[in-house]
Amino acid sequence: MEELFLQNVSIFFSSSQSFDLLLRFNTTTNNNIMRRKNPHPQRAVNARTFLRVVKGRREEEGEEPVLCLRIPDEDDFEANHQIQKEEEEEEEITVRKGTKRKRGHECDVCEKVFRAPSNLAIHMRIHTDEKPYECDVCDKAFRESGTLKKHMRIHTNERPYECDVCEKRFTQSCSLKRHMRIHTNEKPYECDVCEKKFRHSSGLKSHMRIHTNEKPYECDVCEMKFRQYGHLQDHMRIHANEKPYECDVCEKAFRQLSTLKRHKRTQH
Repeated sequence: MEELFLQNVSIFFSSSQSFDLLLRFNTTTNNNIMRRKNPHPQRAVNARTFLRVVKGRREEEGEEPVLCLRIPDEDDFEANHQIQKEEEEEEEITVRKGTKRKRGHECDVCEKVFRAPSNLAIHMRIHTDEKPYECDVCDKAFRESGTLKKHMRIHTNERPYECDVCEKRFTQSCSLKRHMRIHTNEKPYECDVCEKKFRHSSGLKSHMRIHTNEKPYECDVCEMKFRQYGHLQDHMRIHANEKPYECDVCEKAFRQLSTLKRHKRTQH
């Protein structure tokens, strides 16, 4: 019996009509082999369907059929159908106006798209001005827990990020990254008008106001306007007669730190 079975298997793999032999395998067995009832009749149906589909596709493509030793069962077809259905549904996501958009989660206000619903929920706090995370020291509120965690380092004076060149420490990794540009002399932000370069994006933004003549910061006393907020702060000390920078040699006081540095450089 075993020799006869091996002979049939060798014929099956050597024949160019292996698919037809497989379909007729149950009806063409030798009389010496006892017939057994198929315990999985549905799998046999699935196998015939599977072989017909694969064989037809292979012949259209001009390729030789390849035998799969595993007969797919009913669950395989249902799983593949479900996956295909989900992919088609995701591909056909549309917005309210009927135009197709990228897969993801879209903000109903500004139409910005996010990959995860949690990111969309955080973004929505910009429109609702919701700030659920509050500092228990100064009562300042934040939209994200991570921002509150970074803020708390101000009160604890924790500076976990250290420069390996000058050993200066920072509360945030982004601050350290910006600081490193001093040592590397990297200036990635360039003005597209005069080609001047800056280490920080904020420096480029302030510089662009020279070309646009924009002065968004106005003194509420004399209505004088400034391009930078720091310049407005320096100006307000005139009205308040405030001079916070004092020379440690002659005790002369100044409104601006730059004026004190110039004084010490020229007078002492």
